[in-house]
Amino acid sequence: MNDIKTAIEVCGVHHGFGAKGSNLHVKALLETSLSVAKGELLSLIGPSGCGKSTLLNIMGGLVSPTGGEVRVDGKTINGPMPQSIAFVFQENALFPWSTILENIDVGMIFQGVSKSERLERAHQSLKAVGLTDFANHYPGQLSGGMRQRAALARALSLETDIILMDEPFGALDEQTRMILGEDLSILLARTGKTIIFVTHSLGEAVFLSDRVAVFSARPGTIKHVIEVQEPHPRTQAFVTSDKFARLRNELYGLLHDEIRKTLSADFRLPSAAADGGRANVAAHS
Repeated sequence: MNDIKTAIEVCGVHHGFGAKGSNLHVKALLETSLSVAKGELLSLIGPSGCGKSTLLNIMGGLVSPTGGEVRVDGKTINGPMPQSIAFVFQENALFPWSTILENIDVGMIFQGVSKSERLERAHQSLKAVGLTDFANHYPGQLSGGMRQRAALARALSLETDIILMDEPFGALDEQTRMILGEDLSILLARTGKTIIFVTHSLGEAVFLSDRVAVFSARPGTIKHVIEVQEPHPRTQAFVTSDKFARLRNELYGLLHDEIRKTLSADFRLPSAAADGGRANVAAHS
């Protein structure tokens, strides 16, 4: 255990949106602390609006917390760190007018990577996600699953040690999500990258994660962490195992009451405040 190195440290982080004391103020995240080991895939799961995506954005330097701090390799995050952290979002954010190869290239341009190295990295990352034959296609010519694989290739091309993923497979059908999950598990085993993965899917969380951090209802904090203890890469055999079913059921039990609390709180809100609150939370949940 002493040989395990820490990639990310979340130290007493809490956050709210809107002016404190106003009707539109939303306390999104209660004081939260967490350590993420290098080479670990940690999933964040919880009710809508519980602050899991807010915490992810704070980890990536996209949001400054109201209080507390996040450290990456011992250094406090004060803004985006493109040399250390890459993102994959639910929406693939590919430029429709650019080829897949050009879409991958643009991230490395912002990193300051030389042109010759960019081309080599792009082809390597496309090979890693099985899209070598589609380098010169446009996003509109690919399926949803292929576009998400292209987005992952772009993140891999940046060669950061950390990848933050906010429901990257959320818009895809369940079968495609399963296959991409298997591919991601293989990549994790091959590259040893540190991945933080936000999801609403119990099965996805269990299948992909080394640990699953379960959030309480809003204002959220981590109420429990489940250790999966299953080596990568993971296969279909794990999905059909008793261990998988037991862990998924444990997750369901932990989340059930928190989701009930979220629904009850939403129903109690006056309509005007509810509309404003939900709009604010929808942007940051």
